Amino acid sequence: MSRLVKPPMSRLVNPPAEPVGEADVGGQDGGRQLERLYGIATTFVAPASLLSALLFYFGYVFSRAQYAYFGVDVDAIGLSTRDYVMRSPQALLVPLLVIALGGTALLVAHLALRSRDIPLAVVRATFVVAAVVLLAGLVLLFGYEQYGGWGPYGAVTPLLITTGVALAAYAARWPAAPGFLAGGKGTGPAVVRRGALMLALVVIATCLFWATATLAEWTGRGTAKETARELDQLPLVILDTQERLFLTDGVVEESVLPTHEGQTFRYRYRRLRLLVQGDERMFLVPDQWTASNSALAVSLDGSVRVQFRFINDPP
Repeated sequence: MSRLVKPPMSRLVNPPAEPVGEADVGGQDGGRQLERLYGIATTFVAPASLLSALLFYFGYVFSRAQYAYFGVDVDAIGLSTRDYVMRSPQALLVPLLVIALGGTALLVAHLALRSRDIPLAVVRATFVVAAVVLLAGLVLLFGYEQYGGWGPYGAVTPLLITTGVALAAYAARWPAAPGFLAGGKGTGPAVVRRGALMLALVVIATCLFWATATLAEWTGRGTAKETARELDQLPLVILDTQERLFLTDGVVEESVLPTHEGQTFRYRYRRLRLLVQGDERMFLVPDQWTASNSALAVSLDGSVRVQFRFINDPP
């Protein structure tokens, strides 16, 4: 009898895992890297504390530039932390809109490019542009003595460095990038690439901080000039003093008060406007700008008498 020969049973073989492509590295793995960086950062600094510190700083830069135009040191006013935080949105409005719109445009461009094969010539051209822009920013950075007096220096320099570093970091993740940038076997190149990415993010964040602080300073000075053009919009003040102030602006009107028994105030000054008030003093300016104007610091200790006038607009 012939024996039945059973056919060999087929074995299930798991297909080999597909290598992780560069698109996955730039997508999911890039997102994991950002999550890890965010986790490390929030371990040392709470997001709420960081946000409060940023609002305070930009509010301070804005206020310092604003009152410096009138010859007043913002530290002499005695503003509180809440005052600086409340003033920061005016300084951050334009930078936040620019960053949001620019980030949206870059995200749309990234989505359009990720599904296409970037030619090698385009990659090389991108690196050349990034190198030229970065070099220009570094020349301005290290040539501060020669170029520091240039008006747009504080905004152009960090933006050039940011653009150059961002272009180079982004082009380095394209599949057509050079091998030592796009990838390689072993953990060494991967560690170097992650470290380079972290350093690039630090440079970009620092330069954006620098540019935003410069814009906050420009906004503060622009606001001060707008206030100087419309001084009649500030609260009108009548000031009585015990001694003569000897003002030389030619705008403020001085008159001598009648003498009475027990009367300690002898002089009255009109056409003054309240610029800002702190905890211990207020700062007054004439209601018309002239080259000889000066801000008058008035202590709130009873040595002067202040009247705030209604706006001359019948209800």
